[in-house]
Amino acid sequence: MPAQTRANRPSLDAYWMPFTANRQFKAAPRLLVAAEGMHYTSEDGRRVLDGTAGLWCVNAGHGRRRIAAAVEHQLATLDYAPSFQMGHPIAFAFAERLGAIAPGGLDRVFFTGSGSESVDTALKIALAYQRAIGQGTRTRLIGRERGYHGVGFGGISVGGLVNNRRAFPLLPGTDHLRHTHDLARNAFVKGQPEHGADLADDLERLVALHGAETIAAVIVEPVAGSTGVLVPPKGYLERLREIATRHGILLIFDEVITGFGRLGAPFATDFFGVTPDLVTTAKGLTNGTIPMGAVFASRAVHDALMTGPENAIELFHGYTYSGHPVACAAGLATLDVYEEEGLLTRAAALQDHWHEAMHVLRGAPHVIDIRTIGLVAGIELAPRAGAPGSRAHAVFVDCFEKGLLIRVTGDVIALSPPLITERAQIDAMASMLGDALARAA
Repeated sequence: MPAQTRANRPSLDAYWMPFTANRQFKAAPRLLVAAEGMHYTSEDGRRVLDGTAGLWCVNAGHGRRRIAAAVEHQLATLDYAPSFQMGHPIAFAFAERLGAIAPGGLDRVFFTGSGSESVDTALKIALAYQRAIGQGTRTRLIGRERGYHGVGFGGISVGGLVNNRRAFPLLPGTDHLRHTHDLARNAFVKGQPEHGADLADDLERLVALHGAETIAAVIVEPVAGSTGVLVPPKGYLERLREIATRHGILLIFDEVITGFGRLGAPFATDFFGVTPDLVTTAKGLTNGTIPMGAVFASRAVHDALMTGPENAIELFHGYTYSGHPVACAAGLATLDVYEEEGLLTRAAALQDHWHEAMHVLRGAPHVIDIRTIGLVAGIELAPRAGAPGSRAHAVFVDCFEKGLLIRVTGDVIALSPPLITERAQIDAMASMLGDALARAA
């Protein structure tokens, strides 16, 4: 590392890093200092191919000048404005643009600051809706094992990642469907696996256990991302929709990862042809440039709350940064880029090549499963005895040192590159990962 670069490095002590082994990281830090297109630049000047779209969010690639210019203009024009009993035109313009591409026609938009906030917002909307239609006994929320719905208390309560839940108290009255991962029957599948639609019947079991009159909503990720890319079996989401409708339970899709083109359609709702009542989004909403989230609601849900005195607040909920003008500017510019370059559907044209490139890794050392859909892949490794997660982490560090950014969760390697990726770059990701797996052996 050049002496000048090391000399310019700030102290690492003060920053308490999220979801990071802080002591391990700070002993051997991996620092990124610039980004353009498909690549990061590391502190020591190396180009690092971005195989993860940052953190599932930089769908249009890095350094988009159009988005930067829109942010700069908005900062100079209106840097902040409150959204409580006030408004600014750009928030309404952004909501209207989003409504035009809304998943399943869910064109009523509530802005948040992140995916975690979107989830907690959707859960609160579901509870408020049930109360508004005279179903106030419906207070129970159903999630799914191995689901990730952010880090708010609502999100960790319906989520199914043990480490997110074990250290903090959870909301009462939550329960969980079983997860859909079936390694014995569905290993090495391209697209949706054949087996497991019947797992949606878990919702019937929970209705029988708790009573439908107690259940407000069920929330699932159409494709579970942070838990290791778990793809829904054929017919699973359709069956879940039918059961929820029959029992008056709202269905929420968490599309923080799958939204904005990840699967080759604007939303997973479009890709699977299953329409929920609420959809949570963030990440690709602004191409990761400015923190922002949004909840899409059906008109039926929205309109049910638009009752009572006109001077009454219909939903007693919101955030200081709801509809932040700079975030809205970034979002509008992001939508322009998506539209002009066809990025919301580009993954569909790349999916077959992606499948083949990733499944070449079948037979690589310690690989026990590969799951691919859209431009997402999960490569599952056999864990080391007594040290779960350490094998995948070693591959992660090795890949970074050799010029590829991947993401690991437990012993699953996840890839989800920016939607601007080219076939040659996909091949490079597979080759570099294959080399790292060989070295890890």
